[in-house]
Amino acid sequence: MDQDKKPPKMDINTETKIKNAARVVFHKKGFAATRTRDIAEEAGINLALLNYYFRSKQKLFDLIMFETMHGFLQSIFEVFNNDTTTLEQKIETMVNRYIDLLLTNPDIPIFLLNELRTHPEELVAKMGMKDILMDTHFLKQFQSAINEEKITTLNPLHFIMNLMGMVIFPFMACPIIKGVSGVTQSEFETLMQERRVLVPKWIHTILHNK
Repeated sequence: MDQDKKPPKMDINTETKIKNAARVVFHKKGFAATRTRDIAEEAGINLALLNYYFRSKQKLFDLIMFETMHGFLQSIFEVFNNDTTTLEQKIETMVNRYIDLLLTNPDIPIFLLNELRTHPEELVAKMGMKDILMDTHFLKQFQSAINEEKITTLNPLHFIMNLMGMVIFPFMACPIIKGVSGVTQSEFETLMQERRVLVPKWIHTILHNK
């Protein structure tokens, strides 16, 4: 075979460039609205090269979805399963980790929500979400605090929903918040920084409201 006719060798830098570009485009547009051409343009490569590395949009999407979901949930697992920290420390760490993540990747919440609505049971099972959220040191610690009457009796799911909602919802509603209030992106980010202190205080009030 002519040397010029041989397919290009797989290159880790090119593969990483494609994955990074796909992450940007999928997070902004979702699966349905994304074209492989959009990803190729974002990566600065031709479409043929993208197809050589990833044979289908679905294959590339599945990879990005898994990595995004895994990264999102791994932070919860690491914090909730730490047996050396108090409930208050876990709350503060969770808030700070997710504000850092979402300030850098603000499109993640909408992306995950939209895709989870399509195949929720499949994704929950594939990612092991039940084990990550419901089988951690945090739940034992939480129940122990209730039994010892250190915090109010509360279904831990309420705690998780309140904590995640307080942190994640503002990022999902960012366009509305900026449109209604007139705040700039910089001012919005300042508000999110303030929530590092405010959210743990609000959660503390909820947990100790006898």
